[in-house]
Amino acid sequence: MNYEAILQEVYQEAKMIPTIGNVSTSIPELSKVDPDKFGIHLTTIDGEDYGVGDCNEKFSIQSVSKALTVALAFSFLDEKIWERVGVEPSGSAFNSLVQLEYEKGIPRNPFINAGAIVIADMLVTHLKNPKQDFLDFIRLISGSPTVDFNFKVAQSEKDFRFRNAALANFLKSFGNISNDVETVLDFYFYQCSIEMTCKELAHAFFFLANEGKTKSGAQVLAQSQVKRLNALMQTCGFYDESGEFTYKVGLPGKSGIGGGIAALYPKNFVVATWSPRLNEKGNSELGMSALELLTTKTGMSIF
Repeated sequence: MNYEAILQEVYQEAKMIPTIGNVSTSIPELSKVDPDKFGIHLTTIDGEDYGVGDCNEKFSIQSVSKALTVALAFSFLDEKIWERVGVEPSGSAFNSLVQLEYEKGIPRNPFINAGAIVIADMLVTHLKNPKQDFLDFIRLISGSPTVDFNFKVAQSEKDFRFRNAALANFLKSFGNISNDVETVLDFYFYQCSIEMTCKELAHAFFFLANEGKTKSGAQVLAQSQVKRLNALMQTCGFYDESGEFTYKVGLPGKSGIGGGIAALYPKNFVVATWSPRLNEKGNSELGMSALELLTTKTGMSIF
């Protein structure tokens, strides 16, 4: 497979697609990003790297980080994490309060905000230095010691935390948050603020395409855990557009309102895209189109 040529084709064709999306304004710091940035990076299971466009420019990965916090929590809590968060698609907006009320404080899955806040609470409980330990984990799996938080983005999230604070306090009222709410939210905001390039993000997700092993050979998760996490990304990784992504692209993946997407074809490749213009569901408009083109041109998807 000539990935280099295919990526160039995908990049050029995707850039020709008319876009109507906008950069996220829910976090003011994110709205300052150039809306026309666009990068793609693909890493094969053999360790070969192919990149195009703005693939080496750092951006805030936002909710893409939720797959990685779940992986870390899963690594030491195993199936116990599902006692406090479900594994079903939500069909609702990622920051919905309504669903949480009628399901009595158990978030539908760990990728909507309420679920990710519960996962953050688990990590705050089990890690000695939660923010630094999580950052060290990201540096390990990505193989990049320079990955860091974007402190301006984290502060911007904290300054406009009202809806997430409502979710966290609501969870606390149902007994599904063990730690101080502000401490958990602080971790959550920093987790989402992490900055990575498409290349670093593709490398960070490599273990999910490689039966739990990172590019350097470190075993992060067992094969059965990887299967479960990939299944969750397939059904829930794109909020209430997960069915659409599965239908058009056919890969497990995770999106974020920073415009990033990480997706993978187990035992074959990992691909990360970045384009800040979002559709109405909060997913990268150009990123989704590029990944649809990629699986169409390669004929490679899980279906």
